[in-house]
Amino acid sequence: MTKQELEALRLAAEGMYHADSEHDACGVGLIGEVSGKPTRRVVDAAIDALSSIWHRGAVDADGKTGDGAGLLLDLPVDFFTSAIHASGHDVRDGRLAVGVIFLPRTDLGGQDACRTIVEAELIRAGLFVYGWRQVPVDISVIGRKARETRPEIEQVMIAGPTPEEQSLEEFEKQLYVVRRRIERRIVEAQLRDFYIASLSAQSIVYKGLFLAESLSTFYPDVRDPLVTSRMAILHQRYSTNTFPQWWLAQPFRTLAHNGEINTIRGNKNWMRTHEIKMASLAFAGMADDIKPVIPVGASDTASLDAAIELLVRSGKAMPTAKSMLVPEAWQVSPDMPEETRAMYQYMASVMEPWDGPAALAMTDGRWVVAGLDRNALRPLAFARTEDGLLVVGSESGMVSLEEEHVVEKGRLGPGQMIAIDLERGQLLRDEELKSRIAREAPYKALVAGFRGIDDLPEPSEDANPGFDADELARRLTAAGMTTEDMELILDAMALDGKEAIGSMGDDTPLAVISGMPRNVSQFFRQNFAQVTNPPIDSLRERH
Repeated sequence: MTKQELEALRLAAEGMYHADSEHDACGVGLIGEVSGKPTRRVVDAAIDALSSIWHRGAVDADGKTGDGAGLLLDLPVDFFTSAIHASGHDVRDGRLAVGVIFLPRTDLGGQDACRTIVEAELIRAGLFVYGWRQVPVDISVIGRKARETRPEIEQVMIAGPTPEEQSLEEFEKQLYVVRRRIERRIVEAQLRDFYIASLSAQSIVYKGLFLAESLSTFYPDVRDPLVTSRMAILHQRYSTNTFPQWWLAQPFRTLAHNGEINTIRGNKNWMRTHEIKMASLAFAGMADDIKPVIPVGASDTASLDAAIELLVRSGKAMPTAKSMLVPEAWQVSPDMPEETRAMYQYMASVMEPWDGPAALAMTDGRWVVAGLDRNALRPLAFARTEDGLLVVGSESGMVSLEEEHVVEKGRLGPGQMIAIDLERGQLLRDEELKSRIAREAPYKALVAGFRGIDDLPEPSEDANPGFDADELARRLTAAGMTTEDMELILDAMALDGKEAIGSMGDDTPLAVISGMPRNVSQFFRQNFAQVTNPPIDSLRERH
């Protein structure tokens, strides 16, 4: 094990560090051809954009080890067709898929064991393996720490069914199940340092612990003229409280994310309950192969990626998946169309929101989407040129565009999205997207029978009994109520109908070590509290 890995284990055992609590602050971007046709300029623009946001990531003292950077591109079929011919194979009629695999570089026996598991599961699924391709890399651009932890990066090239035999969506679902089977067998075999960056017939991921501007040098593949794409998702990671690791570099398999999910613990717990029904409905006899949906120890972004990937492979379009998991503040939006409100109300009954600052760039192969959390606590600016290039990113000017060719630019607002339907070659803004999603199902009819707290009958007078002073004092004491609670909290609530605004300081002794009797609720603490001045969280701060 490297010194970095040993230090991480020591901190986990002796300190307060825990991998589940990892968050990061980053730069994120999206480049897309509105026409839906693959071009080389998308890849070049993404490489330039990464170089422009290098300052959003940190660098180690060795000057070359970065926090992580990467690109998610369309799978360049012509490029890999050439690679298959070079390996001595004829290309079959079926669809082409490629898996990007991180293997344990210094454990040759472990590498062979990993390859055997990968090939066995692919063959079990009825797929043909052309072979393995060692990805060319230039290690001169990475630092000592990145070299010490560098995996062996290989690509497995696969022949799938023809379009007549299986739809693209079903093939992607099959590859998803195969990947989960591989991951489970790797864990059962106790093999380390294995990771599948992507396994798809639609997309491919190139990422690692290099400086953002070094990506195209480290991976010569992305400079090849045959590597073209309809879209590109880019990411520069900044580790605020995490250890940089090759597999934690973004993009993940469907998204790149700047921000943090503050409700992650609850979201993970709820997904354990949802995955039982969701997996059974969408994957039938293969349901057990994909559980648990969220891998143990996954970071907040990796967990969100896993949840979105499940929705997408279950048949949801990416804009719908985003609306389900990262919705806008629909409860307090007075101008929202009733159809859209009903859509959000139904989705809220099905899936809990993943809440927290979030700028997201996502793709499911057909859609490429950029969107914000309900408070827009991370920025996303966009620009569109007259010849149909869309650029969305954490900063304006990530890609150098001639001003006279820019026909539209702006910033996304709270909960908003912008997307390209790559199949139809259409650019859709926020209102168009949500109107389209709202028409996917009869949401108004579905929520017509919903009942909320406001629908409960008013309590009778008998439900509010009065107590004499002695009895009231006894009951307040039994409930753990103090004079301070009554004067500072209850008085304000009785007078104004809302909680008083106080300072952020909290010097209350922990209930577990307090010498006074404490109410059971005081043994718990809110995991996250966000206070802004003026208040901007229209949901939390209205109560």
